[in-house]
Amino acid sequence: MNKIRNIGISAHIDSGKTTLTERILFYTGRIDSIHEVRGKDGVGAKMDSMDLEREKGITIQSAATHCVWGDHQINIIDTPGHVDFTIEVERALRVLDGAILVLCSVSGVQSQSITVDRQMKRYDVPRLAFINKLDRAGADPWRVIEQLRSKLRHNCAAVQMPIGLEGEHRGLVDLIHERAFYFEGAHGEKLVQKEIPPELMKEAADRRRALIEIVSEVDDDLAERFVNDEPITPAELEAAIRRATIALRFTPVFMGSAFKNKGVQLLLNGVCSFLPCPTEVSNYALDQNKKEEKVAITGSPTGPFVALAFKLEEGRFGQLTYLRIYEGTIRRGENLLNVVTGKKVKVPRLVKMHADDMEDIQSAHAGEIVAMFGIECSSGDTFTDGSVRYTMTSMTVPEPVMSLAIAVSSKDASAQFSKALNRFQKEDPTFRVKLDPESGQTLISGMGELHLDIYVERMKREYKVEASVGKPQVNFREAISTRADFNYLHKKQSGGQGQYGRVEGYIEPLPEDSEVKFEFKNMLVGQAIPNSYIPSIEKGFIEACNSGSLIGHPVEGIRIVLTDGAAHAVDSSELAFKLAALYAFRQCYPAADPVILEPVMLVEIKAPTEFQGPVVGDINRRKGMIVNSEQEGDDAVITCHIPLNNMFGYSTSLRSMTQGKGEFTMEYYKHLGVSAEVQRQLETSHKKGSDDKK
Repeated sequence: MNKIRNIGISAHIDSGKTTLTERILFYTGRIDSIHEVRGKDGVGAKMDSMDLEREKGITIQSAATHCVWGDHQINIIDTPGHVDFTIEVERALRVLDGAILVLCSVSGVQSQSITVDRQMKRYDVPRLAFINKLDRAGADPWRVIEQLRSKLRHNCAAVQMPIGLEGEHRGLVDLIHERAFYFEGAHGEKLVQKEIPPELMKEAADRRRALIEIVSEVDDDLAERFVNDEPITPAELEAAIRRATIALRFTPVFMGSAFKNKGVQLLLNGVCSFLPCPTEVSNYALDQNKKEEKVAITGSPTGPFVALAFKLEEGRFGQLTYLRIYEGTIRRGENLLNVVTGKKVKVPRLVKMHADDMEDIQSAHAGEIVAMFGIECSSGDTFTDGSVRYTMTSMTVPEPVMSLAIAVSSKDASAQFSKALNRFQKEDPTFRVKLDPESGQTLISGMGELHLDIYVERMKREYKVEASVGKPQVNFREAISTRADFNYLHKKQSGGQGQYGRVEGYIEPLPEDSEVKFEFKNMLVGQAIPNSYIPSIEKGFIEACNSGSLIGHPVEGIRIVLTDGAAHAVDSSELAFKLAALYAFRQCYPAADPVILEPVMLVEIKAPTEFQGPVVGDINRRKGMIVNSEQEGDDAVITCHIPLNNMFGYSTSLRSMTQGKGEFTMEYYKHLGVSAEVQRQLETSHKKGSDDKK
C-alpha cells in the first residue's frame, strides 16, 4: 500500500501541464517517444486535449493512467479543469490523495491557479508545486515562490535551485541532498549527479538553511535540532518535509523545464518521497443505516469492500466504470452491492488502464484505481460487498433550479442527441431531462447557467450534435398564505349512471419547517363518504396541486383536510369524487391568498478587495441580500441570497467587473415569496401566454 500514489496534475491554462504529463509517461516507460503539443510531426501529445480551455484539465482517453517509477506505482487522475460547482468535481477530488500544482516561471500565479488551489484546499489535498518553463525568457522562480506565499498563502520553500536560467538553464541543485543534477541524452533521460558548481556553493547553502528554517516552523522534531544548531542529515530533512506536506502545513517547490526535458525525474522522486500513500489520507464514508453518520475508513485490504465509481465512459465494449477502492479487495466474478440502487451486480471483467490501452487483472485491493466493464451504474455510486451500507458521497442530490428548452438543429442527429442526454444523466445526478407536456419541448434542468452550458458544449464536441437552446426558465412554485374552506358538489346527470360526489373541508399552509410539501388528512367522522373513495379524493387534490391558477406552476407547502361530504348509492364513483376534489380546490384556492415562490440562491462571491464596491452595488441591483462579508487575504468574500431569476449572465458581468479575477459559487438555498410587483408581472405574462395558446 505504501508504494501507491494517486495524484492529479492541475494548473492554469498553458502552464505546460500536458507537456509535463507527456514527459512523465516517457520517463516511466509508458510511451516510447515524445510528441509535442503543437509539434511539427502532427502527432500531438499522448494526452493532448482538443480545446484545453473548455475541456477537463487534461483530456486523456481514460480517467486514470498509471505508470511505475522505481518501486512505486503512480496513478495519474484526470482532474476536472472547470470549476462547475457540480458533483463531478467533488468526486474527482475525492479520488486524489495528492496533487502537483504546475506554475509558469514567467507568468507566475494566474487566475486559474488560484481557482485550482482553492479547490484543493477545500478537499484537503496535499500538494507539491512545480515551476515549469525555466528555459523561457523572463523566467524567475523566486518571484513565483513569493507569489505562492502572498497570493495563495502557502507556507512553501524551494527544495531545488536552478543552474542557470533562460537560455543558460543547464540543470538543478538538489538542496536536500546537496548535489547538482544534469539531464543528458537526446531526451534528457540520463540523470547525471555531480558536485555543486563552486560559484553556486554559497547560494545553495543559504537556500538550504532557509528551507530548513521554514520546515522547522511547522515540524517540532526538526525545530529542536535546528534551534540546537545540530547538523541535519538529508534523511531527517526529507522525513520532516514529508510529515509537514501530508499535514497540509508545507508545500515543497520543485522546478525545471518539461519542454527541455529537465527536472521531471526529480519531480517524480518528490511525488514518491513527499506525497501520501492511500493509508496516510483520512477518508470517511457515510453510513446509510445510521442516517448518514460519518465513519472513518481504515484503507486496509482485509476490511469490508468499499469503492466509489467516480467516472463513466462509453467504451468499445459498453460502459466502462472507473473505481477507486477505499477498503477491502475485489476479485473478478465476485458479487457487489450497489448501495445507491440496492442492486447486486457481478464483476464480469476487471481491467487496469494505461492511457487508452487496457490490461486484464484478476483482483485489486484498497488504494488502487481500476475499471469494470459491463456494469450499469451511475457516476458517484458506491459499491460494497454487502456487509456494510456505506456511501462515499452524500446521497442527497440537490433539486435542479433552472431549466432550458433544447432542440436539435437537424432530424438526423436525434439518435445521438438522446444517447448524449442518457449518458449525461447517468454521469451527473443533478442533470435532469423531461418533456414539457404543454409545448412538447425537451427541457434540460441543472444547477445553473454554466452547468447547462457545459453540457450543451459537450454534446457538440463529443456527439457532434448541434443543439439550439431557448431562454432559461426558472422553476417557480406557488403556495397559499391563509386558510380557506371548500364545500363543493359535483353532480352530473346524462342518461344512465350519473356522477355525484360532495366534498367539504379546508386547505391551510404547512409550517415552514415541514419536511413534506403536501399533506392530505382525512378527518371524516362516520360513513358520509365510503372509504373506497378516499384515495380518489386525494388523487384529485394532488392533481389540482400540480398546477396552481396563478402561473400554472406546482403548489407546495399545503395541507388539505377533508371533514365532510356526501355520496349517492348509485351515481357516486371514483371519477366523480376525483373531479369533485379537483374543482373544490380550484374553487377555494383564490380565497387562500396564493403567492408565487421563486428559487433563491446562496451565492458566495470571492473577488480582490479593490473590486468590492462594484460587486456589492451589482448585488443590490439584482435584489440580493448580503448575509456576510469578510476578508480572506487580499480577497473579499461576500455571501448573499439572490433570486435565481436575477442571476442570468452573472458569470460574464462578474468577470468584466473584476478583470476576470472574481469567481462565485452558487447553490440552491430555498424557495421564497416574490415581491408584489414581480408577482403581477408573472401573472400577466402567464395570462397572456394562455390567451395566445387559445
